[in-house]
Amino acid sequence: MNKIQPMKKKVIIDCDVGVDDALALILAFHSPELEVKAVIAVDGNVSLEKVFINIQKVLSLIQPQQTPIIAKGADRPLQGEPHYSHWVHGEDGLGEAKINQRGGEEWWQIFPGRADELITQTARQFPGEITLIAIGPLTNLAIGLQKDPEAMRQLKDVVVMGGAVRVPGNVTPFAEFNIHADPLAAKMVFESGLPITLVPLDVTHQVFLSRRVIEGRVKPFRDSFSQFVVEATGYNSPDGKFRAGAEVFHLHDPLAVAAVIDADLVRKERSPISVQAKEGERYGQTSEYAGEGAPEGSKMDVCLGVKSEKFLELFLSRLRS
Repeated sequence: MNKIQPMKKKVIIDCDVGVDDALALILAFHSPELEVKAVIAVDGNVSLEKVFINIQKVLSLIQPQQTPIIAKGADRPLQGEPHYSHWVHGEDGLGEAKINQRGGEEWWQIFPGRADELITQTARQFPGEITLIAIGPLTNLAIGLQKDPEAMRQLKDVVVMGGAVRVPGNVTPFAEFNIHADPLAAKMVFESGLPITLVPLDVTHQVFLSRRVIEGRVKPFRDSFSQFVVEATGYNSPDGKFRAGAEVFHLHDPLAVAAVIDADLVRKERSPISVQAKEGERYGQTSEYAGEGAPEGSKMDVCLGVKSEKFLELFLSRLRS
């Protein structure tokens, strides 16, 4: 008797590739639970043009069996100026890791329109089936809500890597990078009533690559993926540290993908979340509303705990195709 295979979850990945974005893409495409319909670019860790090039580089590394559609999105935040994170990801966004781009465009299809249009078209094509995994600033989602809110409400889920709810931020004492890059967009998305799962620093700081993991579990693979991880994270064997002398490399974006693959990896609480979109010391801060007065639609599932060892085993097991 044939075993019935579970339905794959259809996903769109909205990213600002970035090293951990690249690792998230590898995890997504190497996971049989997911069907990646599209990968869309947003200005964030590096400029939009570099992000779009990096998506193609990573897809050339992965060589997916089913080619996704790729699209360019917003090249700047809704308000303010772009601020890049070269100190974490290098000038090119991939830590200067070498990737041989083989086969050109056979690994992807380029969408002729904007990323927000691809989101809404795909949501209408597969109503109630698409999970959007946003692992960069939320500008593309906010534009989609402005232009076609009805289509955006056809999304099944929106999983957002961003924010720092009960812990300090990573670009200011109060703000996490993805939200700080475009707080107005985040505020619009958070108050939209979309079914959001937030994967903040509260949990992503609990999952990371360390010297022990790289030396014992990654380098022994001796393949293109392990080589990419070592080069992209800036791991240095003699001192066992990562780029800029970091002791560990946090797997922020891969955890957001993993939470879609296996929801039991994370512990969630339902809570209304605010975003500070006014300039000032707390610009980009995400926090829980206290008492009454939370805007309608601001409640979401907030990940506050994670089975870190189980996640790491999943990530490492999927690193190789």
